[in-house]
Amino acid sequence: MIFQQFSKRQKLFIFLFGIFLTNAIIAEIIGVKIVSIEKSLGFDPLHLLTSWGTFWDLNQTAGALNWPIVFIVSDIINDYFGKKGVRFISFTTAGFIAYSFIIIYLATLLVPADFWLDTNRGATNFNINEAFSRIFRQGLGIITGSLLAFLVSQIADALIFERIKAKTGSKMIWLRATGSTLISQLIDSFLVIGVAFYLFGNWTIGQWFNVSLNNYLYKFFVAILFTPVLYIAHHYIEQYLKEEN
Repeated sequence: MIFQQFSKRQKLFIFLFGIFLTNAIIAEIIGVKIVSIEKSLGFDPLHLLTSWGTFWDLNQTAGALNWPIVFIVSDIINDYFGKKGVRFISFTTAGFIAYSFIIIYLATLLVPADFWLDTNRGATNFNINEAFSRIFRQGLGIITGSLLAFLVSQIADALIFERIKAKTGSKMIWLRATGSTLISQLIDSFLVIGVAFYLFGNWTIGQWFNVSLNNYLYKFFVAILFTPVLYIAHHYIEQYLKEEN
């Protein structure tokens, strides 16, 4: 098999890139949905008054659900393949995301089959094609915000990671991984929502701040909780690569 001709290091890069790419595209697609964390857990919204004059509820984008995985894998790739490896997967993934949006948009333009509309109409005269288009036809703002935030945050993550590693060496994995992730995800959380829903959309500044803050807090705690996973991943990767040497 062709795959057997690859070295373990090459196979590792392909595997990590696959995880990175899959989670990035999924997060971008489902990111259009804004979810209520309180209601999802069976509680009433907090409805706390903020210093910027709006009420704060735990609302965030569904895309935040698996986004921390993207940054964690990015840090692992940075550790083993350097800044060039991160840049390669970042720009390549951005291209695939843009391609995905183009294909999805073209799919919304296709004329639906009559029987598909009829079988899904139900008693409420539900228009499944309109729902399909509204969900998947993400506007220019969301596409622009997503790609811009993705590239800026990834580049920032790689630079911060490299700076910390240059000072700490191979030790303190938690510091360079968690530290770079917390800063880069702050940029990502506010930039994507600001461009997509405030600059190009009709959200208020309060809604932008609230959802962005919730996205970041979620990513913040997940990044900290996933710190042990980084050490486990490094352990098994080292064992995997050692077998080839």
